[in-house]
Amino acid sequence: MPGKILVVDDVATNRIVMKVRLAEACYQVLQADGGLAALDLARRERPDLILLDFMMADLDGIEVCRRLKADPDTAEIPVIMVTAARNSEEKLRALQAGAEEFLPKPLDELTLLARVRSLLRARETARELALRDGTRRVLGFDEPAEDFARKGRIALIAARQAQALHWKGALSRHLNAELTVMTRDGALALSDSGPVPDLFVISADLERSGAGLRLLTDLRSRAATRHSAVLMVVPEGAREAAAMALDLGANDLVNSPFDGPEMALRLATQLSRKYQSDRLRASVKDGLRLAVTDPLTGLFNRRYALPHLARIVSRAGETRRPCAVMLLDMDRFKQVNDRHGHAAGDAVLEQVARLLSAELRAVDLVARIGGEEFLIALPETSLEIATATAERLRLQIGETPVLLPGGKGAISVSVSIGLTLCDRPGCAVDALMQEADAALYAAKADGRNKVTIRNSAA
Repeated sequence: MPGKILVVDDVATNRIVMKVRLAEACYQVLQADGGLAALDLARRERPDLILLDFMMADLDGIEVCRRLKADPDTAEIPVIMVTAARNSEEKLRALQAGAEEFLPKPLDELTLLARVRSLLRARETARELALRDGTRRVLGFDEPAEDFARKGRIALIAARQAQALHWKGALSRHLNAELTVMTRDGALALSDSGPVPDLFVISADLERSGAGLRLLTDLRSRAATRHSAVLMVVPEGAREAAAMALDLGANDLVNSPFDGPEMALRLATQLSRKYQSDRLRASVKDGLRLAVTDPLTGLFNRRYALPHLARIVSRAGETRRPCAVMLLDMDRFKQVNDRHGHAAGDAVLEQVARLLSAELRAVDLVARIGGEEFLIALPETSLEIATATAERLRLQIGETPVLLPGGKGAISVSVSIGLTLCDRPGCAVDALMQEADAALYAAKADGRNKVTIRNSAA
């Protein structure tokens, strides 16, 4: 399910053309013929992204964007403003109103789809962090304190030092941040032991064409800089380079030469998002680690899993996108402990936990909720995909021998899995757990080492 996109334009032909382009990329497309209709549809349908025309008869795009961003129910939906004008003042007004991007007509399909993919990816990451942080607060943990005195660190990496110094001068008049000219080698030498920039501004072309894109890839692959924001500066008309930068993980991009006020506004927005992500990431990592994780496997425990499952089910109802729930249980686990000792049983549980974590997405919930029982929840997953996932997990566990402690050989284990689906609003967590448990019992009764499916209950 790539995403739900709302197209807002008072010209029917424009909406139809946009719908065809997006539908070919497998996006679900909603349409609104004016600003007021867009506001109503955004509140009801909660799209993942909005493509908003600048000029409309009832409300212009700027006012629609302001109202969207002022409403808590729609504030986090990314907005791409679309216009036939190429006025830098209008672009600045759109960004100040909260739009994430401003694209001129006629739209370039390559650039548009790359922007859409990038914004949807960022939105999903933010939603997942917020979802986990919400679960943390439900469990009674304090809200992390905001660091109001924090001053952003921005590294400027250009093809020539003179160009980077020019950027620094242009930005220093509009942005209160620590601006540092840096080389490619200096960026790659950064480590967790020292200060790391919150944001990199990188020219797409450094010592040679495309070198900036390779630097972006390197920064995303390193632990020290993986979570730093990156804004790429690409030459005017470099469509493929711009699309590639976004797909490689750039948070934003501008064309060179850039406008100082616009660039400063984009950088301030990215810094704000970076700080929010840092706070949420830290709260999830530190606030939950000891209280809600299983000490043996490192997975979440029952205390965390059930409230988080409730939030996944609730979001499935809001978005009308199904989620799958599985209960996985080790077959004849007592025999492992009886024959080989409890250390062997622990080794089995640890290996199963590693396999589950490796085979599932970061957004999926994996928890140990009993002695040898695991809970798995897959947001935004159809029954077909969930069934294939369950079978893959069953086979992977069964085909991977467990090395016994002390060099005492290896054993094979199997699991039984009960699967159910929440595919409509109003699913109850207790009912889903009962259905998954009934499916698990049926798998055991049918000879074990099986996946069994039961219908969900409201």
